[in-house]
Amino acid sequence: MLARMISRNSAQTLRFVRRGQPVAVGNVAPERTLLEVLREDLHLTATKEGCGEGDCGACTVVLGEAVDGRLRYRAVNSCIRLAHSVDGMAVFTAEDLSAPTLKAGASPDLHPCQEAMVQCHGSQCGFCTPGFVMSLFGIYQNSQGGKGITREQAQVDLSGNLCRCTGYRPILDAAQQMGSLPLPAGCEVDEAATLAALKALKPKRTGDERYLRPTNLAALLQQRAKFPKAQVVAGCTDVGLWVTKMHRRFERVLDVTAARELQRVETYPHHIAIGAAVSLTDAFAALVAERPQLLTFSQRFAGLPVRNAGTLGGNVANGSPIGDTMPLLIALGASVVLMRWKKTAAGGEIAHRELRLEDLYTGYRTNVMRADELLCWIKVPKPTGHASSAAPDRPKPASAPSGGSEPNAVGSVGAEEFMRVYKISKRFDDDISAVCLAIQMTLDGGVVQQVSIGAGGVAATPARARQTEAALRGQPWNADTVMAAAAALRAEFQPISDMRASAAYRQTVLGNLLRRFWLESQGLTAINLESLNAATLEALA
Repeated sequence: MLARMISRNSAQTLRFVRRGQPVAVGNVAPERTLLEVLREDLHLTATKEGCGEGDCGACTVVLGEAVDGRLRYRAVNSCIRLAHSVDGMAVFTAEDLSAPTLKAGASPDLHPCQEAMVQCHGSQCGFCTPGFVMSLFGIYQNSQGGKGITREQAQVDLSGNLCRCTGYRPILDAAQQMGSLPLPAGCEVDEAATLAALKALKPKRTGDERYLRPTNLAALLQQRAKFPKAQVVAGCTDVGLWVTKMHRRFERVLDVTAARELQRVETYPHHIAIGAAVSLTDAFAALVAERPQLLTFSQRFAGLPVRNAGTLGGNVANGSPIGDTMPLLIALGASVVLMRWKKTAAGGEIAHRELRLEDLYTGYRTNVMRADELLCWIKVPKPTGHASSAAPDRPKPASAPSGGSEPNAVGSVGAEEFMRVYKISKRFDDDISAVCLAIQMTLDGGVVQQVSIGAGGVAATPARARQTEAALRGQPWNADTVMAAAAALRAEFQPISDMRASAAYRQTVLGNLLRRFWLESQGLTAINLESLNAATLEALA
C-alpha cells in the first residue's frame, strides 16, 4: 500500500497527440498503462480490456511517431504499454477513425477498415472488433490505403488479435477488401497537422521525474548511475504483465527506448549491431535480411503488436528461459555490449565491456550486469561461406564499439553454412515456446567444421549446448553422427515439467529437432508446417 501511495503521489503529466491535437493528462503514475489512461481518464471506452497481458488484442491501438519526416504507424497492446512510454507520440483509437457526424441522428461515415468489417460480416459478439479494426487500420496506413494485401500478409499482421466467434475467414476477407473501398472525407489522417502537433509539444521538464525517458545515450547512462534501483523498461511487454497480473508498483521507471543512439541497426564488415531500443519488428527484419530462412520464426514470436512494442534488447536483458530470441542469438554467436557512466576528472565518459550472450546469465532471470550498467547493443555476426548475404559496409559510429570478439571468417572456400531455428508450442501463432532450438553449422567437405547450438525452455537460463557441439565438431555429417549427437543433446539438459510440456517430452523433442535439422540439410522440406502453404493444402484436398 505504501509503495502505491508513493507512486500515485509522485505522478507527472503525459502528453501525446490525438486527432491532430495535443492532449495533456496530469497526475499519471509511472506504472499506469495506456489502456487505463484511455478508458479511465479520457473515457475512450471503445478500447477494450480482455486478457490484460497482450494476448487477445482487444486493447489494440495504433501509435504514430515521426520518423524521417513521415508518420510511422505501429499497432500495439495498450493493456501492457506503460502510458508514459507514448509521451510525444500520436495515439489512434477506434473512436478516431470514422468521420464526424454532420447531421443529428445520422450515422458517421466509416473508415474503410470499419466498412470492410461490416460488409464482410467480420463482427459477431463485437468485443474483439475494435482491436481488429485498429490492427486493420495499421495495415491500411502502412500499405498505401490497403492496396495489395494478400491473405498470407493479413494472417501475419492479425496474429496478435483473437476472435472467439467468427472463425477469422470474414476478418481476413475484410483485410483484403478494405483497399478497394473509398475513403470518406474526414476519415483520412492529416499527417502534416499531426507532425506539426508532435513538433509543437513542449519539451518535458527535467526535474525529479518518476518516469525517466532520456533522449540520448549519455543522459540515459547518467540516470542509470543516479537511480540504480529504478525499474528499467525497453518496450514494457514483460514489465506490463508485472503491473496487470502482479499489481507491481514502481517508485521510478527508466525507459531506454527514447535514446536516439540505441534506436538504430548499424552494419559493419563482419557483424550488425542492434541497439537496445530497436523494436523486435525491426530487429527481426535486420536478421531476416541476413538470413531469409528466419522469416517464419520471426513471425511466430508473439503477435505483431507485441513485436511492435517489445525490443530485442529488452528480451535479452530479461533473460527468461523461454525467451525465443536468446537461443537464436546464442547459435549465431552473438555478443552483448554493456555500458555505464564512468566519472572522470573531466566530468564523465561512457565505459563499456563486451561478452558472449550465453555468458550474460548467472541463473533464473539473473545476470552479471552491475547496478549501474545497461545492455545497450547486441552484435550479431554476418553469415559466412556459401550462405552469405552480407549487407553493405558502413563506417563505425562511436556509439557502438566494434572491438572485442569479431567472428572468424570460414577458412575454406568450399565451406557451407546451415542455419535453422525451431519453435515448439501448443499454438502455431502467438504462443510461448515449450522448447526452442537454434542450430548454426558450417560444413567443409562433408565434415562439421563449426557448430553452435542454443536451447530454450530446457534449463533455468537460455543455454548453449556445448557438449552436443563437441560431439559434432570434426565429425562426418551423416546419420550415425546425428544419432549420437541427438542422444548427447537429450542428456545435456534436465528440463522441468510445467503447464507447457513435461520434462520427458522436452528431452525427446530436443533430439528429434536435431534429426529434423539433419533431414532438412539433406534437402527434405515437407516435414514441417512451413511447407503447408495455401496452395499445398488445396492440392492435398
